[in-house]
Amino acid sequence: MSNGAQALMKTLVNAGIDVCFTNPGTSEMHFVAALDGEPKMRAVLALFEGVATGAADGYARMADKPAATLLHLGCGLGNGLANLHNARKGKVPVVNIVGDHATYHVKFDAQLQSDIETVARNVSPGFVRTSQSTAELCKDAVDAIVAARGLPGQVATLILPADVSWGEGGVPCARPAPAAHAVADDATVAAIADVIRSGKKAALLLGGRALRETSLLAAARLAAHSGVKLLADTFPTRIERGAGLPPVERIAYLAELAGVQLADIEHLILVDSKAPVSFFAYPGKKSVLTPETCTVHTLATPEQDTAGSLDKLVRALGAATATPELQPAQRPGSPRGRLTAEKVCKAVGHLLPDNAIIVDEAITSGLMLPAMTAGAPRHDLITLTGGAIGQGLPNAIGAAIACPDRPVLALIGDGTSMYTIQSLWTMAREKLNVTSIIFNNASYSVLNIELERVGAASAGAKAKSQLDLNGPVLNFAQLAQGMGVHGVRVSTAEDLVKAMTYAFSHDGPHLIEVMVPESLNGVKRKVLPWVLRSLPNLPLPVTRALKRKIAP
Repeated sequence: MSNGAQALMKTLVNAGIDVCFTNPGTSEMHFVAALDGEPKMRAVLALFEGVATGAADGYARMADKPAATLLHLGCGLGNGLANLHNARKGKVPVVNIVGDHATYHVKFDAQLQSDIETVARNVSPGFVRTSQSTAELCKDAVDAIVAARGLPGQVATLILPADVSWGEGGVPCARPAPAAHAVADDATVAAIADVIRSGKKAALLLGGRALRETSLLAAARLAAHSGVKLLADTFPTRIERGAGLPPVERIAYLAELAGVQLADIEHLILVDSKAPVSFFAYPGKKSVLTPETCTVHTLATPEQDTAGSLDKLVRALGAATATPELQPAQRPGSPRGRLTAEKVCKAVGHLLPDNAIIVDEAITSGLMLPAMTAGAPRHDLITLTGGAIGQGLPNAIGAAIACPDRPVLALIGDGTSMYTIQSLWTMAREKLNVTSIIFNNASYSVLNIELERVGAASAGAKAKSQLDLNGPVLNFAQLAQGMGVHGVRVSTAEDLVKAMTYAFSHDGPHLIEVMVPESLNGVKRKVLPWVLRSLPNLPLPVTRALKRKIAP
């Protein structure tokens, strides 16, 4: 007879969940022991809960199915919240298992006792459940799996009391049937077709699964046939791009630049996305980025089939035979001389392997990455969906485990890397083919920019010290070596190209620390707020030229 943990393990595997990212404690020991009895379950240890949750996020983005996490009580869940937040914002499926005290022990309010359900609802608003008995555990697990896998994907949190885990009489459940997903109804498609036929300036804003090849090709046919502009979310969960795929312009992070992109759009059509808003509030500026003259429509909600909905619109407009614009193959030349962030992005475009996965958390250092990699060999791009930094390195772990035959390249800022630097140890332990490039500019550069934009008082020495990473400057090559990852520090483009070539040709994890100045520093940083304030008063062609210069 199985105990609860053993039955749960079998239920997970039956449902196709065969990877679990763990950071266990005492209450989870029966689950840990059950791993030995299930050879189909891969267990990946993380030294910090935020690494486990971020890895589960990255895995699901590339595997198109959830992984499980195993976290220890409310405190462990709290440590993993930031990357569960990013998964929630990215509509990523995760089966989040959190151990709890035995049901009869809760009343004693032990040192680690907490209200796990309340904490979990911040990242699992659609499904949080504490299993109350061994007999019901596997049914609860199936409900969590169904919730996570449905559209839109979500973090489903299953709280596992220790006595439910060790109790006898667990019965594994079979694989749940996949759910069918509806397409846009006839009336919606007809109305949006009429909008496009009107000849007014229209754009499709694509997010979520609408940024995969099938949906992109359908959208590109609409663009070729009817002149619809193609836009993508600022931070896509996963976008397929590169040579041979339709190019899509992402909405800019800076609200002023996003306003430039949307200025003449009269009809914005959402496909698994929402109307763009400013990331933060700024004095005297609007939060909604669409112009007042723009009408927003929804073709497909996150709960609907984007590819089917776009195909239906293509057929309604007679665009099925239109030839979509595809990105031609082209690479930038090899960079030379002293390194800058732009030259690092140029080297990525120059050397990116076929079928790579890029994890982009380069923050300001990655401003030129989209332009430099547009014509590179086909690749997937994962970005920071929820804005909670520390996602990139863990995402790279998950992506590498989901796609072991594909090279993974993680581009990470120095400040953000320190939130989850323990990821390097897991990369070494699992022998993952991940190349991490850390941009060391010794600054929280994006915050220096935001200090100017929010209209804060002129910063003195104390304020400025909160936004830089000098004294001491971190040495990421040495940190990598201390965790078993091959690490080098470079300051010239020639050395970077050499290091990247070596990393791409040798198995296992590698870290390349690039010593670069801030992308927006000195005069550039002082001028940027003035330029952004001036945009509404300039002709649209001029503002768009400035936008391409600042963030192409």
